[in-house]
Amino acid sequence: MFRIRYVATAKNIRGRGIGAALYEFVRDESLGMSAEGLFFECLPDDPENCSDTDKRKQNQARMRFYERYGARPIVGTGYETPLPGGTDSELPHLMYDGLDQTKALSPEYARPVVQAVLERKYSEICTPDYIRKVVRSFGTSMKLRDFRYIKSVPILPPAERHLSPIAMTVNDRHDIHHIRERGYVESPVRIKAILSQLEPSGLVETMAVKEYPLKHIKAVHDPEFVEYLRRACANAPENTSVYPYVFPIRNATRPPKELSVRAGYYCIDTFTPINRNAWPAARRAVDCTLAAADQILEGRPIAYALVRPPGHHAERRSFGGFCYFNNAAVAAHYLSQFGKVAMLDIDYHHGNGQQDIFYSRSDVLTVSIHGDPDFAYPYFTGFADERGEGEGEGFNLNIPLPVLQDGEQYRRALKRAIAVIKDFRPTFLVVPLGLDPAKGDPTGTWTLNPADFEENARLIAGLELPALVVQEGGYRTRTLGTNARHFFKGLTSGAVGFRVVH
Repeated sequence: MFRIRYVATAKNIRGRGIGAALYEFVRDESLGMSAEGLFFECLPDDPENCSDTDKRKQNQARMRFYERYGARPIVGTGYETPLPGGTDSELPHLMYDGLDQTKALSPEYARPVVQAVLERKYSEICTPDYIRKVVRSFGTSMKLRDFRYIKSVPILPPAERHLSPIAMTVNDRHDIHHIRERGYVESPVRIKAILSQLEPSGLVETMAVKEYPLKHIKAVHDPEFVEYLRRACANAPENTSVYPYVFPIRNATRPPKELSVRAGYYCIDTFTPINRNAWPAARRAVDCTLAAADQILEGRPIAYALVRPPGHHAERRSFGGFCYFNNAAVAAHYLSQFGKVAMLDIDYHHGNGQQDIFYSRSDVLTVSIHGDPDFAYPYFTGFADERGEGEGEGFNLNIPLPVLQDGEQYRRALKRAIAVIKDFRPTFLVVPLGLDPAKGDPTGTWTLNPADFEENARLIAGLELPALVVQEGGYRTRTLGTNARHFFKGLTSGAVGFRVVH
């Protein structure tokens, strides 16, 4: 039994009314009690089962509300079978809300619930024979009804997806985060270099970006870390970057009060600074990535979040490697509400952030192909024997490679990664895209050329999965755009019906 002291609406409540606030409260409490889902009834919304036009409109409005949460009627059963001797045609649908979890509704789980509902709520009008008949009808043909009122959740098979260019979102606030110190290669010109090649190519369509609630970031990052970053950036001196310089290896449980000194408590290196613009730029990068994820949910075969600052080095409670929030991990968690997710990190450097965030989870497979940590940043993670732990054991794969790698050598590792992803059978693919394996990149040692990036992308396209690509590294601006264009040209080879200018 729930005890409610007060209820209030908020911007991040999907329906905005008191009913929405109550429903969100029930969902949150249910998740807190480890419930697998919610069952409830809703009156029919089609003319065959509801002849009254006004009532039908009300029922349709209710269904539209519930669909925003992924809740839909269970169909393919005898739940709406007319009662013995009854004449009422407006029998309710049995609804199911999976609470944004990935577990599918099974007959074994549904049958006792149906029996309990019929016996406890309708004991006076439902005979034992009727109840047994309805309960038995929850079998292999049972499924959730297709979405009727919204389009942000259904996952379409490849043959039915939009045959349109890649949906691209661009961080329109990235250039406020401009570190001008000598040697800081993560600069705004990176975005311009990529856009200069992609926009004329016909490969991309730029999409609008909205603001998403902070809860999506806090779902993968420690809330105390998030709050620290917000405060530290807001209190940073104007036009000045503060670099971590003290690291608490002896007493990590008692952080200093001074925010600039505390940077080392949350940062993994000495070259990722705190400044006033890091927070708004990093938050907008997350917004762009979630907007691109929504494009995937709406049926696009490929979406691309062209963002900076990058994110794949940001762990659950730390930042570093030019990264503040793990954009790709936030999106992977977001997509995991609708199916299993595989992350294929093809940056030159190990994707330590998503490894740390998903290390104990089995619904998100993390794969990283990178320079061996014996010589490559971040040095302390990325070893082949790091396989996951607990429920996540076996769901993290690191493929560390030697100092020298050409395209052919790299593809052998990529094919191994793709085979593991196929065995995992995910619904979505998230690709943290680093263009720093390229020849001449100042942060790498490999020699991949534009043709290599195109061929790598063709192999990835062979997975035939809806793919969200999130920009990570790549710092040789002379070839950055060309490599990006060739990569996406190769990736579109797996999208049936694409017609683009190459």
